[in-house]
Amino acid sequence: MEQNLLFIGRGWSFPPNFNQNTGSVEMLEQEADIASSLEILLSTVRGERVMLPQYGCNLDELVFESLDTRMKTLMTDKIESAILYHEPRIELEKVILNDAQELEGVILIEINYRVKTTNSRFNFVFPFYKLEGTDINLSTSVSLIT
Repeated sequence: MEQNLLFIGRGWSFPPNFNQNTGSVEMLEQEADIASSLEILLSTVRGERVMLPQYGCNLDELVFESLDTRMKTLMTDKIESAILYHEPRIELEKVILNDAQELEGVILIEINYRVKTTNSRFNFVFPFYKLEGTDINLSTSVSLIT
């Protein structure tokens, strides 16, 4: 078990949370650390990390694209390649794009994987938002013209 923990790993929670009683950073271990790493990988743009410029998935390039067969294939390929190169702790089994909420601007990316050291199977669902998000409410905006 100790050998598996060394390979699977332990890392900071993201975003970092601090325990007020001890002053230490909350840590994630084993499968929770892998799921957190997948979320970070899919939401990171290549070049965003200074020390790891190749790390990331670049899904942001596909934000306003129409979701046709070509785009689904490209999206799946980007995800599979990023996981292959940057997540050695898992064996990717399948990537499924659920476009049932496409009209609302959401594509659910389901990733089925197996943890190599424990042979346990998991799935991870990542929401990809095709449309730009905003909290601006135009009906309550204040006029600056006097």
